Amino acid sequence: MFAFFNKLYKPGKFKKNGDVKDVLVVALPMLLSMSFDTFMTFIDRLFLSKLGPAEMNAALGAGAVQLALITFFTGAISYTTAMVAQRLGAKKHRDCAKVFMQAIYLSFICVPLLYLSIPLGHIIFGMENLPADQLQYQKTYFNILMFGGIINLVRNAAPCFFSGIGETKIVMQAAFVGMIINVVCNFFLIYGAGPIPAMGIAGAAYGTLIGNFVSTVILFAKFFSKSYHKRFNTRHSFAFSKPLTVELLKKGIPSGVEMFLNMAAFQLLILMFHALGPESATASSIMFNWDMVAYVPLIGLEVASTSLVGRYVGAKEGAAATRSTYSGLRIGWAYSALIGMLFIFLPGVLADIFRPDANAGASAISIFENARPMSLFMLRFAALYIFVEILLVIYAGALRGAGDTLWVMFASALMNWFVAGALYVTAYVFHLPAHYAWIAVVAVYSTAPLFFLYRWKSGKWRKHLLDAKA
Repeated sequence: MFAFFNKLYKPGKFKKNGDVKDVLVVALPMLLSMSFDTFMTFIDRLFLSKLGPAEMNAALGAGAVQLALITFFTGAISYTTAMVAQRLGAKKHRDCAKVFMQAIYLSFICVPLLYLSIPLGHIIFGMENLPADQLQYQKTYFNILMFGGIINLVRNAAPCFFSGIGETKIVMQAAFVGMIINVVCNFFLIYGAGPIPAMGIAGAAYGTLIGNFVSTVILFAKFFSKSYHKRFNTRHSFAFSKPLTVELLKKGIPSGVEMFLNMAAFQLLILMFHALGPESATASSIMFNWDMVAYVPLIGLEVASTSLVGRYVGAKEGAAATRSTYSGLRIGWAYSALIGMLFIFLPGVLADIFRPDANAGASAISIFENARPMSLFMLRFAALYIFVEILLVIYAGALRGAGDTLWVMFASALMNWFVAGALYVTAYVFHLPAHYAWIAVVAVYSTAPLFFLYRWKSGKWRKHLLDAKA
């Protein structure tokens, strides 16, 4: 697989055309690296599902809250990709490494703030009216991930330099190694083997941190390697830069607020589904686990869109920025066609992967069997928005790359909170069954990406291109 990318990708060459091949060079490794990250999380929950629905549901609930609390910081820092890309396009190569180091400094500064938010997570869990066993599992998983927050913050910042310069193969390789380490650690830490005790859900959290740490070390080793130092002066990029930090905060904070509000809305969705009962909680957990498998790799396309549009804006090539966006759409729709067919024709196979083992107990098996029909319906119906969300992913990434982060923040936050509102009205005001609530969620979500399409078509993002020319 890596040999294929060696042929496809040649470092340092930049053609201003934005065709499918140019997008694939950046997007395909990022799509695969996000797939590896998704597979890590999926395996965590799959292993835990064999212990029982409580452990699987706890990992989903705790993971969502942890992401909601950390995404403000990771979202703000993620604008590093666009800043690096813009400077690469403007041929300011040494500034690329300097921008990245400012992002690392900000990651360390954010750690105390992250620790202060841990009690807030516990308050949220107390509002969910969870069974006692799930609540305890959820707190354990959450606490471990939060106290290992520095690993997660730096792990999210580390790929930004490479995605910004469009050399994403190393990100893919690091994610692949991290995935393998994570899966191996999870198996031994969750179930135990020999002298290693069975740690259950705590083992899943530790395995995640270990995998993320290894992939981060690989990226830093590459960043400081001789070849990258020669091109970007990486070993002499440690100086603090106030102008770069201010720009990163000014443009990145809207992205951080956006991601925080989006994840908070997603956590509210999970909370409301879980509050409808154990069957609804299990069905929605199965659905959201597979939705994650379908959606998260597309973030690789979003990162590629941000990187390419940012680079073309920096190079003052507006036409190429537009072409790269349309190329990303074609790639995304091809991917979504495959995922949609799986959701429509194989939902039973997808759901049964999470069936508890026989020794999980009669209660756990009964909950799964009662939840299974609802999970099949949710999976089939989710196929409707798979194609539409490509518009959201590509155009949101493109608008961020062009510097239009404030509009993306407001539009994305409003979309996700309208989705949460649709669930609340359907399930808690009209008291309709959970599958009707899921219909409302999908219906609202499917229409929202059209606003991102309209924003791009309006051409208002081009004012940032004019700023680049100035």
